[in-house]
Amino acid sequence: MAKLIVIAAPSGAGKTSLIKALLEEVENSNLNLGISYTTRKKRVNEQEGEAYFFIDKKAFELKVIKNEFLEKAEVFGNLYGTDKYWVKEQLEEGKNVLLELDWQGAVQVKSVYPKAITIFILPPSYNELKSRLNERSQDQEDVIATRLSQAKLEIEHGQNFDFIIVNDLFESALDDLKDIVLKD
Repeated sequence: MAKLIVIAAPSGAGKTSLIKALLEEVENSNLNLGISYTTRKKRVNEQEGEAYFFIDKKAFELKVIKNEFLEKAEVFGNLYGTDKYWVKEQLEEGKNVLLELDWQGAVQVKSVYPKAITIFILPPSYNELKSRLNERSQDQEDVIATRLSQAKLEIEHGQNFDFIIVNDLFESALDDLKDIVLKD
């Protein structure tokens, strides 16, 4: 039976890096990464359809009206959503689906697919999270401050996930993630 796996984490915990490494190591494992829609502006290094489908707010709201999202959330002022028909089609074809979401999306997915596996990635400490956000140089100081204050709330919600992985040593966290995702 196909699995639906949701991975969430506060910004800077290493979720995207772990997912990328996981997909590279298990490329023939019948694991498909869901691509979310977002109203967020595309970053310089991003390609349309790889990390996200970038759409404007009006197009996003039209998808909401048409009930096309499995989950949707507003995160740091931007809208995000996952195409429910794509997820359903993948699962019906026996393909495993991996979704990279925030805690709000994970809760919504779990309500529709109670057997979905939820994994929350934690940084080793709050100070380390702060360092990681500063080192990646993607955001201004006020945005980093907002992300850090939001991380506390996210971590509280992460305690309700099926699995929690502390991303202290990257290879160890990746091994833990592989063990969960590849388990029968």
